[in-house]
Amino acid sequence: MKLILLFCASLWLCSTFSNSQRSVHNRTSNFQVGVILDLKSVVGSMCLSCMSIALSDFYLIHSNYSPRLSLHVRDSQGQAIEAAAAGLNLLKDIKVDAILGPQKSAQANFLMDLGDRAQVPIISFSATSPSLHTRTPYFVQAAQGDDTQVGAIAAIVKTFQWSQVVMIFEDSEYGSGIVPYLSNAFQDVNAHISYKSVFPVSASDEFILKELYKMMTLQTRVFVVHMSHTLGARLFLKAKEIGMMEKGYAWIITSGLMDLAYLMDSDVAEAMQGVLGVKPLTPKSEQLRSFSNRLKKKSLEKSPGIGRADLSVFCLWAYDTLWALAMAAERVGLKEPPKTLENSTVNLNVSNLFNFGNSEVGPKLLKAISETKFEGLSGKFRLLNGKMESSSYQIINVLGNGQKEVGIWNPSLGIRRELNWNTTTHDTSSRENMRSIIWPGDSTVVPKGWEVPMSGKKLRIGVPVKAGFTDFVRVVKDTQVNAHIISGFYIDVFKSVMEALPYSVPYELVPFENPDGSSAGTYNDLIYQVFLQNYDAAIGDITITANRSKYVDFTLPFAEGGVISIVPITYEDVNDIWAFLKPLKKELWLTSIAFFFLTGLAVWILEHRVSSAFRGPPSQHVGMIFYFPFSTLVFAHREY
Repeated sequence: MKLILLFCASLWLCSTFSNSQRSVHNRTSNFQVGVILDLKSVVGSMCLSCMSIALSDFYLIHSNYSPRLSLHVRDSQGQAIEAAAAGLNLLKDIKVDAILGPQKSAQANFLMDLGDRAQVPIISFSATSPSLHTRTPYFVQAAQGDDTQVGAIAAIVKTFQWSQVVMIFEDSEYGSGIVPYLSNAFQDVNAHISYKSVFPVSASDEFILKELYKMMTLQTRVFVVHMSHTLGARLFLKAKEIGMMEKGYAWIITSGLMDLAYLMDSDVAEAMQGVLGVKPLTPKSEQLRSFSNRLKKKSLEKSPGIGRADLSVFCLWAYDTLWALAMAAERVGLKEPPKTLENSTVNLNVSNLFNFGNSEVGPKLLKAISETKFEGLSGKFRLLNGKMESSSYQIINVLGNGQKEVGIWNPSLGIRRELNWNTTTHDTSSRENMRSIIWPGDSTVVPKGWEVPMSGKKLRIGVPVKAGFTDFVRVVKDTQVNAHIISGFYIDVFKSVMEALPYSVPYELVPFENPDGSSAGTYNDLIYQVFLQNYDAAIGDITITANRSKYVDFTLPFAEGGVISIVPITYEDVNDIWAFLKPLKKELWLTSIAFFFLTGLAVWILEHRVSSAFRGPPSQHVGMIFYFPFSTLVFAHREY
């Protein structure tokens, strides 16, 4: 009997130990993954569905993988504070090994510091601000950063030879992050941002209209828009309302707005006709088509907008990111059992809000995902220094209820109609590289990029009025039309420079004179009037001096200093045999003849009494007077 009880007790102990081991194994083989999204937004809801399908697809294909991902979803409600609170909950209570999200760049700016403190990777597939990935090594930007698209936008500006653009962006981490990268990209193609318009995230309709009216007074007619799709929709509705979506305007939107353009209402889509945009190029594949069909069936009732157009690239990035994390978990292997409280590095001060210790799996998981490479739905998945490697971009033209691809931009090939890796040239300036484009106002004419605004004033250019040498600057008053005729070498140079500008600058030449037409002062007085802003500039033979440089800025001199002589160019006949006589004037000829006569007369007076050669009839005397001066030119001197 004792043996039977002992045997039963042994079986119970073995069973208990086996169940305990199985429980520990099940507990430690699962990787706890937090997911922070704005579940009330279309993008957040769609990305959650994508991750659900991705998780099912991955373990259906890799059924033999032991480590599994367990998702813990939290709703950020579109707020950075709520995202940070959700992150604290996941790190402290759930003790997650990684966090997917958050959805917005401003939320990631809060959450990445928590991930760095806990050594837990924060992997975002939708926070695209370029300034995020350099903040901490534990933030992984599994998306194309906004800085990767600036080359495509600059290539468009270069192709159509626009020299100035207006930058419109929202006042947020997402909106302002791209601005310095765009400025540098435009400088590389000899363009610059003439005006920056910053919109609050919650801008009122009155503010939008005020900014748009201000931009209408500018000469620039090329606008680059970088903001969320909700704010962007309101912007284009107001732009359409006041006539800024007509012929002559050019609008370029960045990938964040272009990718979600299909979610816009029909009135917004109508207002955006003719807009150009860029978005990451997604290679077509059978896997992508199959995934798209399954997602549309699953999300049709929840998000009807998905069934109307192509998928958002954020959804594809979410799918690929979860696959990459699952692959990384398999490379890390089974997790070690959690350490006891005595061996934990957690601070026992319960009042500390950040009392979640350091993750032991996080560094291994970060290293594994950084080395993960595969061909995903969105293309090649490869991280470079904590962010997705840059790829090609589509150039899209908004037409009707759809979109038309007019070109593809690649960092190595520039703009092409189709990607052809056999092409060796890198020319992004030819319009032949793009298909036909319909511009705002249903126009096929490429906007020139500038116009003279109706409210713009003319530049007042001061011109000195002087007597004397007037070839540099000449001011003549035409009394018949009561206007001034201003000409001269410097005036011609100034007009040539203004005509060479790629944009129009209206100006008027204003003489620096008194009411009676006399000069109003010296050159120093004219310089001082420019300093007082009575004139916008001055033209003339104005010498650059140290004292004058205190009041105005001078252009680079286009003529050398010093004493010079400028004479009109005369065109002479090189075949004229009598050209050597032209420098001799009539007075010189008369003077020479008179001296010849006086010379002969003086010789005759001195010689006719003593020399027989100077005697004879009066005609001989007169002949000798004229003959003797000429003979001295050709005969040797001798006595007669």
